[in-house]
Formats: sequence, structure tokens, C-alpha cells
Amino acid sequence: MSRAPHVIVGAGPVGSSLARILADDAEPVIVVTRSGSGPGSDGVRSVAADASDPEALSRIASGAAAIYNCANPGSYTQWERLWPPLASALLAAAESTGAVLVTMSNLYGYGPVMVPMTAQMPLNPTDHKGALRTRMWEDARSAHEAGRIRATEARASDYIGPTLPVASGLLARYAHSTLAGKPASVFADPDVPHAWTAIDDVARTLAALGRDDRAWGRPWLVPSNPPVSVREALRQLSTAVGAPEPRLRVVPRWLLKTGGLVVPLLREVDGMLYQFDAPFEVDATDTEATFGIEPSGWERLVAQTATAWRNRLP
Repeated sequence: MSRAPHVIVGAGPVGSSLARILADDAEPVIVVTRSGSGPGSDGVRSVAADASDPEALSRIASGAAAIYNCANPGSYTQWERLWPPLASALLAAAESTGAVLVTMSNLYGYGPVMVPMTAQMPLNPTDHKGALRTRMWEDARSAHEAGRIRATEARASDYIGPTLPVASGLLARYAHSTLAGKPASVFADPDVPHAWTAIDDVARTLAALGRDDRAWGRPWLVPSNPPVSVREALRQLSTAVGAPEPRLRVVPRWLLKTGGLVVPLLREVDGMLYQFDAPFEVDATDTEATFGIEPSGWERLVAQTATAWRNRLP
């Protein structure tokens, strides 16, 4: 008897890592993207489709064990337009197929906090992007509690890892300059401790959530290493590949706000910089205890990431 497939929406770093992990465990995997791209691993089938079309997604996910939302629909400026129909289609597909809905999310919903974040901490977003992700989870949780679907969510801090593109995170953008021996313009205090989450740890958490009924009905934080400041992370990345000591120039917040009046993306970035105004720490001990997932070794992660990022420099 064939095993039920796991359907992954999105083939970015997280979706591709998840596909490989599931395929290595002999799980049949279907990756859904608009272009039909995918990681190209054995046991992974790529399908071209618009995942915001509930009927198309439901057909693809028919008989699936789980549907994983690893999508990243455009830049921040497009979230309000692209996320709602995609989230609605995912809910519809989960309900019509009976597949578990596993959503990859972030920590935006917690808003500014002064203590380590836990999965059960109340959501209190101060930015429209955090409010949007909060609504998505509340809709999924309500459907779960009503017995219409089975749902869970993983929440991670800013990513780090060899496969992370430059455009997908502030640390990667800064490192693109520092690893080339150039000054980097940073958007907030570079000396505030900040949690970084390994992409493979995100994928391992998602794989656990989709296959363990203890996960369903609540969110979980992805285990992350102890917080490291932007300056220290860049210094360690540079040291790992023999690059010069990072030179950082802090962009004044007033200048960023002024730029946001004409560049919408800068305005969206400014709305999230509270995460670098105070220590940003993750407490995922319940995830570690329940599923046995621990964060990747920091030194090895830094070395692998630095090498990969340096090799991508022009």
C-alpha cells in the first residue's frame, strides 16, 4: 500500500529543505510552485500550479497526509494582496482533503517583547504584517477547534543558513557586503542580541509537526541558538572565511523613515526594526522536549553559511 504524500507549497530554502528531509524518510513528496520548480531530489515530484486556487490545490493534495505552507508570496509590500487568497486556499484544501495543515510562520505576531518569546505568549502585533500573520493563525486555529481541519504552526526567528538568498534576510544582506570586505549599512543597533534560526532546523520542525498528532491545534517555536548580535554574527562569519573585520554604518532611523515615504519597502522594513531595539530571544524548550529537536551547532552552521555566502559573491 502506497504512503500518503506530503504536499509542500513553496520551493524556497525552507520548502526545499523540508522536501529533502521527508524524501530521505521515504515519504512521497509533492512540491507546488507557480513555475513547477523544486529541489530536484529523488522521491520529490514538482507540480506547477497557482496555490491560491483552492480547487487546483485540493486536487493536487487529494489523499495527502499533510499540506505545508512554506510559501513566501512576494515582498512585504505585496503581503496584504497575496497572502489572504493563498491562506484561504490552504484552509479550503486542508478541509476538503483531510490533510494536516502545517504553516511556516514567524515571530511578528508577538510584537515588541522584553522577555524570551514562547509559543503560548499572547499575540500582540504592532505592524500590519504581524497582524496579517496573526489573523492567518487565528483562522486556522478556529477551523481546527471547530473540527473542520487539523492545524499547527511553526514560528521561527530570522533565518541563517547556506541556502538563504541575499534578498531573504537582513543578516544575509549585511554579510553580502562584509564578506566582500566592504562596509555594510545596517538598519538598527548592531550590538543588540538577536536569535537566528537555521533553515534546516525550521524544516526539521515542520516535518515533526506534520507527522505527530501531539503538535496539532497549537503553535510551536523553532529551536534556535542563544542570541548573537548582528555585529558579532558578521564578525564570526567573516572570521570563518578569512574576511576582514566587519565595518558597519548604522542608518539613522529618521533617515529610514524619510526614505520610507518614497520607497515602500523601506517603510515595511522600518516597521519590523523593533526586533533589534531590545534583546530578541526564543524559548523553544517545549518543542525540544516534545520532539527532540535541538538547534544546529552554531560554529558549524556559521562556517557552512559563511562559505556558501562567500562563494556566491560576484
